Amino acid sequence: MSNQNLRRDEAATRSALITTHSYDVSLDVRQAADQDVAGYTSRSVINFSAGETGSSTFLDFISSDVHSVFLNGKGLDVKDVVDGSRIRLDNLLAENQVTVTGTALYSTSGEGMHRFFDPADGQCYLYTQYEPADARRVFANFEQPDLKAEFTFHVMAPSAWQVASNGVETGRTHLTSDPDTSRWDFAPTKAMSTYITTVLAGPYFKAEDSWRGTLGDGTSLEVPLALYCRASMAPSFDPEALFALTRNGLDFFNELFDFPYPWGKYDQAFVPEYNLGAMENPGLVTFTENYVFTSRAADSQYQARANTLLHEMAHMWFGDLVTMQWWDDLWLKESFADYMGTLGVDRTTDWATAWVNFANNRKAWAYVQDQLPTTHPIVADIPDLEAAKQNFDGITYAKGASVLKQLVAYVGFEAFIAGSRQYFKDHAYGNTTLAELLAALSAASGRDLADWARQWLQTSGISTLTTGIEERDGVLGTATLHQDAEDPTTGRQEPRPHRLRIGLYEMDDAGALVRTDSVETDVSGARTEVAALSGKPRPALLLVNDDDLSYAKVRLDPRSEATVRASLGALTDPMARALCWTALWDSARDAATPSSLYVDAVKRFGPAETGIGVLLNVLGNASTAIERYVPASRRDTVRHGFLSLAADELQRAAPGSDEQLAWARTVAATSRYDGSRLDLLRGILDGSTVIDGLSVDAELRWNLWHALAANGQATAEELHGELARDNTAAGKSGHATALAARPESAVKEAAWQEAVHGTSLSNQLLSATIAGFNTAPAALLGGFVDRYFECLEDVWAGRSIEIASRIVRGLYPAGQDLDGGAPDTHAVVVRTDEWLAGHVDAPRALRRIIIEQRSHLHRSLTAQAVV
Repeated sequence: MSNQNLRRDEAATRSALITTHSYDVSLDVRQAADQDVAGYTSRSVINFSAGETGSSTFLDFISSDVHSVFLNGKGLDVKDVVDGSRIRLDNLLAENQVTVTGTALYSTSGEGMHRFFDPADGQCYLYTQYEPADARRVFANFEQPDLKAEFTFHVMAPSAWQVASNGVETGRTHLTSDPDTSRWDFAPTKAMSTYITTVLAGPYFKAEDSWRGTLGDGTSLEVPLALYCRASMAPSFDPEALFALTRNGLDFFNELFDFPYPWGKYDQAFVPEYNLGAMENPGLVTFTENYVFTSRAADSQYQARANTLLHEMAHMWFGDLVTMQWWDDLWLKESFADYMGTLGVDRTTDWATAWVNFANNRKAWAYVQDQLPTTHPIVADIPDLEAAKQNFDGITYAKGASVLKQLVAYVGFEAFIAGSRQYFKDHAYGNTTLAELLAALSAASGRDLADWARQWLQTSGISTLTTGIEERDGVLGTATLHQDAEDPTTGRQEPRPHRLRIGLYEMDDAGALVRTDSVETDVSGARTEVAALSGKPRPALLLVNDDDLSYAKVRLDPRSEATVRASLGALTDPMARALCWTALWDSARDAATPSSLYVDAVKRFGPAETGIGVLLNVLGNASTAIERYVPASRRDTVRHGFLSLAADELQRAAPGSDEQLAWARTVAATSRYDGSRLDLLRGILDGSTVIDGLSVDAELRWNLWHALAANGQATAEELHGELARDNTAAGKSGHATALAARPESAVKEAAWQEAVHGTSLSNQLLSATIAGFNTAPAALLGGFVDRYFECLEDVWAGRSIEIASRIVRGLYPAGQDLDGGAPDTHAVVVRTDEWLAGHVDAPRALRRIIIEQRSHLHRSLTAQAVV
């Protein structure tokens, strides 16, 4: 049985016994470019102390082979001390040194040392990704966040490569024994956790710059800056814009946190096949190379990139300088970084819609996650590493950030920042729990935050706010906010305190729906009377949580809903409009109103939506509503009407505009299931149809091919020809998706075999293949339902958690139609329930994915019942 899944109690026992001081790590990747070489030599020298002499502990190392283990100068019998992913260390002294040498494996899953071969030029690229616990795939270590140490890295690699790590480069030596190889040496880091160490190696393109700032005490600080991307992507790279964002961010956070940037240099690398948006490795942040826009990108995508960049920069303080003790308090870093990333975009860039996009995008993620049966408190119970891996979710990030925004409204921004500054000073280079943060914020604000923390951080679920209104002769009488706050994990009502604004909107003489008044109120308990509304004229729209100060789902009162459905486009305030879009979407998802009404709203008001981030979001929601929530009996009609509108808007949109791009993407996506516009798609591809200003670049071309393939209108030879035209990493993904989308039983079988039983697909190509496989009517995939449930345990046991999670989540048979019965009796729901009942002892992380997928399916079927 695998012993990779470190438990919280094991970690606590180990950190109570030992204190780590330093690591000296040597990695030899000189043969990485040889695809027949599966691994590389890894050597760790670790200095640590033990609180009890004669005691025992263990190291973590997931490797193909351990060559030797020396403890305090004595060689240990490898066969005796190595047990799976652990190395036992007995008879410890007060001060100890252990040296482990072994062969670590290159990865294609994005875990550990990921190796990628660029199809454009054949070059080999390496980078590492560890969170939560994959540093042990690269070097032997004590893999838990509260055993911090200083790290010194040495890397042997081809001399022509770029090599980087957390510390600054201190030396580079050509090996006389191997002239094509050099050894890079890096400066020791300050104390940090294992999961944020990193190494980058390959023929990367590199740009350099620097930042200089004046600190609060009048002294100056200079930070070297560098940017990396693959050489073949350099023509699309925009280092000047990225350096400008970086400099602005360092200006902002150094002043805001009143703690000088602590990690020396600030490198940022954009890497292939990345499992995350980015990772906050001190001194060398890694990002998905999807942020290097090789095809036309909308302004909202550039803003999202800026948000991610500033999110990761905030982590240099929240998460890296001060780190959670264990993964229960993952939110301590992610919620703060999510909040600070948006604040940074708002304060340091020209974008005026940072908080609008936060409300429209990030919070939407949280609202979905918080309504699943697997939802959890922001401060979660994380008993082991598998649970930690699953908790990088909408609760930990976006709900936590939303709650912090509410906390700022509650205690005031200045008190919030003052508490944060003291928190950094008190716990620099250390580890904390919720208690330390609350102490700092309570002291700064003068408020006891214990009750606030219990209500917001230690309960689950989302509050739903509805308004009860009494009016007479157009004048408001009693107005009452009702809060339904059932915790789905306990079944108890857990009403939370909300500091929020209520906006009153009315039509002006020009026909615009504008705010004419507003009131602020504190909501507590199940029922709150809003006395400040009494006596005011009854508005056309009463918008609860105006300006999005709190975290809650809002149900519009009947008159307000009617106003929104008739006049949403007349709302001039972007935030108010985004909040109304969200209210309509929540109503559709919750089966409170027919989902076709949401599609109608998008058709009516989408063309006039001026916020490109909001437009892309509502178009995506409309597509989800059509394919998942609209009843099968009406789906073709609703889809066809939506596609017709999208095609017309594509022709009407301003040439070269973001709106034109949004409608083009929508036409391509909707055409996967409606063949009425395939001639248009084919014409755009072959150039016989020219739409003024439309950039028919690689990304759009693959979207169009995906639609043609899904309708049986693209041959394998045509798709191979397109790959020859775009032989890039993104091109290979588009090719894999389009090939697997063809509506043929043999194609689907081949895709299934490759995804479930094959091992040749990298993480990115696996997801691309699954996406194509799923582009099909349920009838074509019906034969895979039982096979899916039969393979789950083998997949989970035989693949890494990243790859297994992609397979289990991606291949769940989610595209189902209500068959005349109740959602609970649908065949796939019943089959899911049977599997869960028969596998109560299956890994918690596996069960969580299945439970969540069942919930999504059940919601879809429930929505389909509302006509």
